[in-house]
Amino acid sequence: MATDVGTTTTTAQGPGREEPPDTEARGPGDRHKLTAVQGLAALSLDAMASVAYGPESIVLVLAAAGAYGMGFTLPVTLAIALLLAVLVASYRQVIAAFPDGGGSYAVAKRHLGRRTSLVAAASLILDYVLNVAVSVTAGVAALTSAFPGLHGERVWICLAVLALVTAVNLRGVVDSAKAFLVPTALFVGSILAMIVVGLFRDGPVSTASATGHASALGEGASTVGALLLLKAFAAGCSALTGVEAVANAVPSFRSPAARRAQRTEVALGALLGVMLIGLSILIGRFHLQPVEGVTVLAQLADASFGHNAAFYVVQFATMVLLALAANTSFGGLPVLMSLLARDNHLPHFFALKADRQVHRHGVVWLALVSAVLLAFSGGDTNTLVPLFAIGVFVGFTICQVGMVLHWNGERPKGWRAKAALNGLGALLTGVSAVVVTATKFAEGAWLIVLALPLIVLGFEKVHRAYAEIGERLELGRVPQPPHRSRSLVVVPVSGLSKLTCQALTAARSLGDDVLAVTVTHPTPEDRRTAEALRRDWELWNPGVELVEVAPDTRSLGRPVSAYVRKLARTHPDAQVTVLIPETEPAHLWQRMLQNQRGSVVAHAVRRDTDAVICRLRFRITADAR
Repeated sequence: MATDVGTTTTTAQGPGREEPPDTEARGPGDRHKLTAVQGLAALSLDAMASVAYGPESIVLVLAAAGAYGMGFTLPVTLAIALLLAVLVASYRQVIAAFPDGGGSYAVAKRHLGRRTSLVAAASLILDYVLNVAVSVTAGVAALTSAFPGLHGERVWICLAVLALVTAVNLRGVVDSAKAFLVPTALFVGSILAMIVVGLFRDGPVSTASATGHASALGEGASTVGALLLLKAFAAGCSALTGVEAVANAVPSFRSPAARRAQRTEVALGALLGVMLIGLSILIGRFHLQPVEGVTVLAQLADASFGHNAAFYVVQFATMVLLALAANTSFGGLPVLMSLLARDNHLPHFFALKADRQVHRHGVVWLALVSAVLLAFSGGDTNTLVPLFAIGVFVGFTICQVGMVLHWNGERPKGWRAKAALNGLGALLTGVSAVVVTATKFAEGAWLIVLALPLIVLGFEKVHRAYAEIGERLELGRVPQPPHRSRSLVVVPVSGLSKLTCQALTAARSLGDDVLAVTVTHPTPEDRRTAEALRRDWELWNPGVELVEVAPDTRSLGRPVSAYVRKLARTHPDAQVTVLIPETEPAHLWQRMLQNQRGSVVAHAVRRDTDAVICRLRFRITADAR
């Protein structure tokens, strides 16, 4: 079908427009789409959960310089918060300019060319897939830390969590947002409460969680070099993963979608910035020292609340949110894949939506690839973390460069300041991408460096295939007027029955000429059966010629397809149709009782000929007499 392979054009909002009108019409599927609050729960879990490992990543790098190095935790965090503000402001403009979603892919496609947009898309796909695996393994790691007896079953627990998140997302983005709203609120509330309480403490209430654990603090350092600060900055930027998810999934919001997505992006940036800065202040206030086997977040909860019920609430909320942070990928990646499919870079079925506005194929594909990663890593977070965050920095950088060109081309009021802001963001994220890749290369980042161009090559191959199909179908051209051809219908038969009668009736309704074909194998038993069928056929006299095909080998599909090819050669002006009669059982389990002759014939005819295939279903109802 021409509609199945043609290019679908995606219409974007005007490039210079920042605020969409509030008067957008509500579509019939709006009830299956997100509000701003629901979008925060469905699309921000990755970014929110990153506060559990972002500050810790900074501390672990600076700890190499001892207590003196730890003093730079707040400055590094403020630099990351500044970058966060730049990214939020930029993606807010991306949402307005590209309300059909796609984020850095859409920006690069318009301003940097198709090849660069494919690099951005590939980087986002890698980041989204890895986010699922890292989030699930991190959440399960928190669980197995509390219950060590479950450590040996961590892979199965990871797969069970993945199955839960997938099942919820297959019901729609609204259902996933409702399901994850309470865990998100619990986590954010507990972190903010911990920060507020900690700011009123003169010192840590408790250090029970760190007692007895070896310190990871270096000794003897009195200076901190630029390279160490750069590595700490790059490591802490893992807290920025997920910021782009809202811009990628704008079509998932209710009308006015762009305005709701912008509000969600700003709320996400504000909450994430407050939590990151607040935690870094507490790290300095309590003179926290990283220890082996205990997270920084656990030590801060211990110091602020004491080793009591509130401490365990923070740990539980962190565990749940880390495990469910994979939902961000399920909200953003299927939308991105649908845009790639519409641009003929992925199979078109990724653009299909189910009843609840779900890109079901994208959700299932993401779940399957993530399950493979979880099994490959053995449920170990440390195996996956070196691969994480590289892709998102590549996407950030491409998006920022594209927005600089956007402002330079449109030149609205204040465009120089906006372009400078995006230019600064491109510089910071570009440096971070290089540093993270270089420092993690030997630990597994080389896989991402290898996978990125391979995915782009895959996009190109799919695009060329669709281009070839479109050329053969002459898409975009006015075709010749249709004309009527003589119709020749072939009906494979193996005996006389009501099914045979219905098949010949349908064939005579469809075609000018009808031929019944039976395959007779070279065995005495088959020849006797064929002779009996010939006698019965002559007695019945349906007015349709019965043709016997006698192959040398005992096969069914190939003799029929060979006969159809012969008809096509001898009747070049006729349209040959093969009508295959089959029974449809009343119960699902009865299908395994069928001989599958129809499927064998259909496969051979489809493979070897250009004939039209019709499959006539004779339904056997439960109350049939």
